[in-house]
Amino acid sequence: MTACGWLWIYAGLGLVLLELVVPGFVLCFFGLAGATVGVLRLVFGEAFGATAQMAAFSVLSVLYIVLLRRSLKKVFVGEKGGAAQGLSDEYVGRTGTVTEAIAPPKTGRVLLGDAEWTATADAPISAGADVTVVAQRNLTMAVRPL
Repeated sequence: MTACGWLWIYAGLGLVLLELVVPGFVLCFFGLAGATVGVLRLVFGEAFGATAQMAAFSVLSVLYIVLLRRSLKKVFVGEKGGAAQGLSDEYVGRTGTVTEAIAPPKTGRVLLGDAEWTATADAPISAGADVTVVAQRNLTMAVRPL
């Protein structure tokens, strides 16, 4: 009875699609386990009975959640600080020119390469001065005069 295998596959795909609507990033692993059980049912046929299917679904669900959730969540959801940390490393140490004066606590603007950024500084810096980036907080550069 190959219909049973296809039902598992369709149920698994349905759970994966349901993950798009339900938060938590868990249903896709149940869907993946269901699809795997469906493939196993198609491969082994009647030898892979109902008890074996339920046991395989339970074991595979737990295995997929334990082994894959953390690494796939990093890929699909992202890590806090991951992308921003890489971006800040890219700009720290670069030099630029102040295009709009920085008068703490107000921000100004700096030109780094061909992009203009919002900038802060500990002391006032006039327009036209050369600066170096010492830190980055989101899309705001912390600069100091050269």
